[in-house]
Amino acid sequence: MHRRSLLLAGSAAAFLPRPSLAQPVGSRVLRYVPQSDLTVTDPVMTTAYITRTHGLMIWDQLYGLDAGLRPQPQMVEGHTVEEDGRRWTFTLRPGLVFHDGEPVRGRDCVASIRRWAQRDSLGQALLARLDEMGAPDDRRFVIRLKRRYGAMLDTLAKVGPSALFIMPERLANTAPTSPITEMVGSGPFRWKPDERVVGARVVYEKFAGYRPREASPVSWAAGPKVVNFDRVEWHVMPDPGTASAALSNGEVDWWENPTNDLLPLLERNRNLATQLATPLGTMGTGIFNHLHPPFNNPAIRRVVLEAMSQEDCMIAAAGTDPALRRTGIGVFTPGTPMASEAPLETVTRPRDLEASKKALAAAGYKGEKVLLMIPTDQPVLAAIGEVCLDTLKRLGMNVEPAMSDWGTLVQRRASKAPPEQGGWSMFNTTWAGLDMINPVASQVVRANGERAYFGWPDVPAIETLREAWLDAPDVTAQKRIAGEIQAAVLREATFVPTGQYLYKTAYRRNLADVPNGLFVFWGIRRS
Repeated sequence: MHRRSLLLAGSAAAFLPRPSLAQPVGSRVLRYVPQSDLTVTDPVMTTAYITRTHGLMIWDQLYGLDAGLRPQPQMVEGHTVEEDGRRWTFTLRPGLVFHDGEPVRGRDCVASIRRWAQRDSLGQALLARLDEMGAPDDRRFVIRLKRRYGAMLDTLAKVGPSALFIMPERLANTAPTSPITEMVGSGPFRWKPDERVVGARVVYEKFAGYRPREASPVSWAAGPKVVNFDRVEWHVMPDPGTASAALSNGEVDWWENPTNDLLPLLERNRNLATQLATPLGTMGTGIFNHLHPPFNNPAIRRVVLEAMSQEDCMIAAAGTDPALRRTGIGVFTPGTPMASEAPLETVTRPRDLEASKKALAAAGYKGEKVLLMIPTDQPVLAAIGEVCLDTLKRLGMNVEPAMSDWGTLVQRRASKAPPEQGGWSMFNTTWAGLDMINPVASQVVRANGERAYFGWPDVPAIETLREAWLDAPDVTAQKRIAGEIQAAVLREATFVPTGQYLYKTAYRRNLADVPNGLFVFWGIRRS
């Protein structure tokens, strides 16, 4: 019912007057409707996907992850490994320059890795094994380890938020808790701050000094980043009906995430095409604030986890087409090596709200207020949020919804204050399947307190298992440990797995080579 009301509201909005964005055939401008407005521009400061997409335009990476989840050299020309795997020397490709004209140097890489690693789960794993890191000259940097680290290239190729991007040293020396003040990278696009309109428009222009890799296939974040447009404009349209009309009328070229309700309408338009955004789908999670009552109590968290219906959440997210949703989902992305069946009874057995209400009282719930953050400008998250709100109410919890746009939610979730002082209790978010494939890639599996994902769970047993996974000798051992991690996450209810859904992206048929797997703006062209 919630998604139907959103659709009706959107359809009405489609008939409101809007300024014309129509462009001539052969235009060198690509007009794109992103999932939300860009509120945080520093990719180290947030795990928001919109900021990752922004980052992939401005900054480049040392290694790019391809569709086979394999790291491929990107800024790096090559590397050597010595001292029984404890000394890695990396050499940069010649001719790399930042947007301000300065060359990319080894010390820029060192500073960028250090800043990013302090906030990222995979980066923290590297720092725990790091002996020293330095740049012997402009084109090289060296990482020396205390002990071997088999995930080195996966770490340097990290693209799941937060992605590892290389910045000028002067920016990378900014404290990881403070935002950088300039958007200067060596990537294929330059940031246009003079054309930024908050809540409406973000603009990038082609960087003439960018040198794509040569003689390698284009695949996700790997390969030559060849730009075929002079400008890329993001037009923020929170209302799905407005975005649908703009795409149908040719006022925009590409809409990142149309709601599944609107897909039949879009697919009947002969001028439009759709494709799956990613074969790994999207994983849903309910995030608890572990710092304050009531969710500092693991028994109360478990009651909510056991009461939440993945089926209801995924119908809200993806609609009634069973081909676009999967339930009975645990901690890791289905179809990937670490996905585990054990033990999933917590999420697969039938929901029993009456039993859960009794369990909530037995767990010690005393009527504390639950402030549930719900973003109104992202239909999928809004729909899942409504399911969560209804579940908490039916459990008898004293829940108060905090409605806002996604950008405001992203800012508020960083607060560790009690809910009544500007903090929060719970929110729902989603993750690309790529970012939930193992306990190192997954932000929400981290349980190391102050350095964990928002909500700040502190469960040493999970961290011990995660370290064991990193040191495992083979995939068989990793799979066993991943199953133990899943069991611990569900036992402690550090977060709520809410299922997996697939969604499509939509674009004008005069676009060719629309990327699959990541939302990037190289390779795509007008046919």
